[in-house]
Amino acid sequence: MCDDPTMPPAVARATEEYRALLAEHGVTWGEDPIFYVRSMATNAYLMGTTTFWDVCYGMLAVRHPGASPEELKEHFPELDMDEVVRNVLAGRVLDNLAALRLTEDGVTVEARAQAVLDAEPLHTTLLVDSVREKPVTVLVDGRAHEIGPRGARLIKINSGSEVVADGGRVDLAALTRPAPAARLRLRAGFPCKWSVYGEHGQGWYPEGAPDRRDYHLMPYFHGDDVVLDVPAEPLTVRVSRGMEYGSAEVEITPVPGEETLLELSPERLYDAAARGWYGGDMHVHLNWAGDMVGTPALAAAMQHGEDLHVLNLVAGNVSSARVYDSEALAHWAGQDLPWSDATHLARLGVEYRNDLLGHFYAFGLSAPPSRFHTGFLGTVDWPPNSVACEELRGLGALMGYSHPFHNPISDTEGPAHLLWQGRNCSSREIVADAALGLVDSLDVLTHSSIAATAVVYRHLIGAGNRIAVTAGTDAMVSFARRGNQSNPPGWARVYARVDGPLTAGSFAEAVRRGRTFGTTGPWLELSVDGHGPGATLDLSPGERVTITVRSAGPEVERLEIRTADGVLAEGPPGELTAELVVTDPTYVVALATGGPHERTFTRGAYAHTSPVYLDAGGRHVAREQDVRWCLEWLDGMEEVLRQEGTFETAEQLGDHLELIERAREVYRARLD
Repeated sequence: MCDDPTMPPAVARATEEYRALLAEHGVTWGEDPIFYVRSMATNAYLMGTTTFWDVCYGMLAVRHPGASPEELKEHFPELDMDEVVRNVLAGRVLDNLAALRLTEDGVTVEARAQAVLDAEPLHTTLLVDSVREKPVTVLVDGRAHEIGPRGARLIKINSGSEVVADGGRVDLAALTRPAPAARLRLRAGFPCKWSVYGEHGQGWYPEGAPDRRDYHLMPYFHGDDVVLDVPAEPLTVRVSRGMEYGSAEVEITPVPGEETLLELSPERLYDAAARGWYGGDMHVHLNWAGDMVGTPALAAAMQHGEDLHVLNLVAGNVSSARVYDSEALAHWAGQDLPWSDATHLARLGVEYRNDLLGHFYAFGLSAPPSRFHTGFLGTVDWPPNSVACEELRGLGALMGYSHPFHNPISDTEGPAHLLWQGRNCSSREIVADAALGLVDSLDVLTHSSIAATAVVYRHLIGAGNRIAVTAGTDAMVSFARRGNQSNPPGWARVYARVDGPLTAGSFAEAVRRGRTFGTTGPWLELSVDGHGPGATLDLSPGERVTITVRSAGPEVERLEIRTADGVLAEGPPGELTAELVVTDPTYVVALATGGPHERTFTRGAYAHTSPVYLDAGGRHVAREQDVRWCLEWLDGMEEVLRQEGTFETAEQLGDHLELIERAREVYRARLD
């Protein structure tokens, strides 16, 4: 769990610099304090909640009665994040957040008592919550904290801290309870993901391991033959290893003062590599601000513990000019990272970012690019993303748009709903870049709206763009508690069918050829007359094909076969077969869906294949409805750029309009 002593000097210096930023600024690392940066302060306390935005809008509506939601959005910078946490929790206390309630009648402490071994201090956060109409001063270890009328404040403390309110010392005994100490040794025979927890879900970790929680709020760490100090009381131990495995769980009570060995391993559900398929996560951050600092050693433990075949650690900025992990990229660009082996490949890549045009990943590049972002700190939204695409392609990179779309859209809706949502990182330029052959894929599997992105993806391939389904989780090693982003890498994956050994080149080539499916866990096979995703069948009108879909995974509830015209067949999990008489050019994709499940680290289970293309009479698919949808998108994108883009000259806007016009020409030609 500790840093690798052989870490390159430049990477080691950057790591120390990140630690200094964390110590000085906390979770934001001193980034430009726009709203999503300021909201980072809430991440560790609001995981699993669904009312964050409702509370934010509600607090602002009280201050600005009669304002519309769009008008209220302009006032987000006014919000006090500590008060937002207090209001969202609505009286609840957490394992990592106790409460000091200041009422008109006095002071009380509320907490979930945490077990401590050998009287070790508990490090936690105290939410000071006042209902008083006048300001209150609370002293914590001699430092004064001013709490405004009906205000709230989050303060880091330990169980030995001196807290003074209303002139008296506050008794913090409710924060902890003593427990006899024991040791637990966990062994599976290969690296795994472990969860060890006791009363109130309190997690236990090996020395040096961060206090990580996943989407299900489960504590976890990675490794094999690991030893940890635990209380000698009933504990639950759970082991898993990424999506190709199930899980195993036991209840155990370690013996006080002794070491207890527990041998436990998860059962494999399927073996993708044995079939020539390798699963990758195309978008993972080692460091991106956060409540801890990510290290290569920690990323290596995660990759092997999740049995993730391909890991793309991307260098990128947050809200200012600093590009985190650019030093690591400069050192390792074009090389496999040191912990790679025959079935586990790790590379340093790039997340190129413009919040108006979209973000995209780059994998397998041979050298750092000249530019990583545009449009931050009031700088211009120029040049178009396409310029960066061309440069990165020249460096040998595989590229695809990341976390593309955030809000629901139906198959029959126009694109305006997705275009007009402010600078929210939506992939607005994808429709142009795909038409011009500048990108290879779209991350359909993501922490954003998978269903919405899948709708856009099907419009794109229906309009004649040949791009692959990929997956990028945006997991962040430097965040221990941040919902989807504190999940381990690879909770969603793109599986690519690779020819020969796994290398960065062979994996990228498989994605470029569309030999992929993306998944949150289920295995999904598509065969059209024996041909899988990425294949093109040249048919005569009237020919019949047989389509077979197979799934594996307990979370699957429904299978679908879709063509450019919509759902062709649907049925229960396992196997689904249909026949199709091809009259016009089309495509075939398969989907597997299901509800919430312990193996699924987002709202529901989902898998989606890249297409098998069915050409008819020598013509590729270019469905008129989809082509016109893309043209409507380009018209809307032009208006967005004119109204919301930041440019210094007419020529800068003109470069975007020229890109859009070139894409229009491609789509118009397809209508012919």
